[in-house]
Parts: sequence; structure tokens; C-alpha cells
Amino acid sequence: MDIREIQNLIKFVAKSGATEVKLEMDDIKITIKTTTEGVGSEGTTTYIQQAAPVAQQPQIATAPQAQAPAAPVAPAADDTSKFLVIKSPIIGTLYRKPSPDKPVFVEVGSTISKGDVVCVIEAMKLFNEIESEVSGKIVKVLVDDSSPVEYDQPLFLVDPS
Repeated sequence: MDIREIQNLIKFVAKSGATEVKLEMDDIKITIKTTTEGVGSEGTTTYIQQAAPVAQQPQIATAPQAQAPAAPVAPAADDTSKFLVIKSPIIGTLYRKPSPDKPVFVEVGSTISKGDVVCVIEAMKLFNEIESEVSGKIVKVLVDDSSPVEYDQPLFLVDPS
């Protein structure tokens, strides 16, 4: 499957109204998720994964998702309600360090200002610095280093006081 076929498949799925399509072929797996949020805005997320040859017939499965991703449930919601949340602006792999031999950007107890880099997220071989939009003290780190993150997933809790 070449890049044009993948692009045409993405366009087709976006126009069809399906929210998720998974395609598995011999050595490739493709998952396309579409969401519509806000007025007139549409987002498409595509994951392409090279895999070992699969001994199955090629198949296409569609599974509509009617609900939004659930937020993590905290046992004491009133305790965390006073904190601000830094969320992931993109899908990718989160790294808490600029490189493996460097220290982490922020830790629990670190004081941050608006514009400070709190982590990097790798998306499609590009490393995107994630800057804080708030000032305060890091209270909790919600994501482990080198772990995948979704769009709008909470990453850090910040005490603004």
C-alpha cells in the first residue's frame, strides 16, 4: 500500500462519517480515527504500524465510538479541583527529558512559569517541545517517561498558588 492509497483512505473515512477504521494487511496495520469537535472543525488521526506478516486474510473493521474519552477518575475530586491541568496538545510519545543523558524538564515540586518547557512529545519523528500555559508548582506527574499520549490527555497537575 503506497502513500496515495493511504491518503485516499483517510479522505474516504473522513467523508464517510465513520469514527474508526482498522485495516490489517500482510505487513501493515492502519487505524484511522476521526472526530468532530466544535463547529465546523474536523480532525483525523492515523496510526500506521509495520508488523510481522499476519497469516490472516485482509480485513476491514469499523467500530463507531459515540462517547468521548473518559477523564481519569480521582478518588477525591475536590482535592484536585483546585489544580490546573497541563494537557497534551498532540498525539505521540511523551519524553520527560530532552535526551536520555539529561535530567527531566520538571519534577514534582518544580516551580514553572508560563512558557517553560515541561516535556517533549515525539510525533512522526518530530520532537515537539510542550510549553506550560500556566505558572505554578508541579503537584503531580500523570504520565510516565517514554509512554504514548493522546490528544487532550492530562500530563501534569499544577498548583497555581
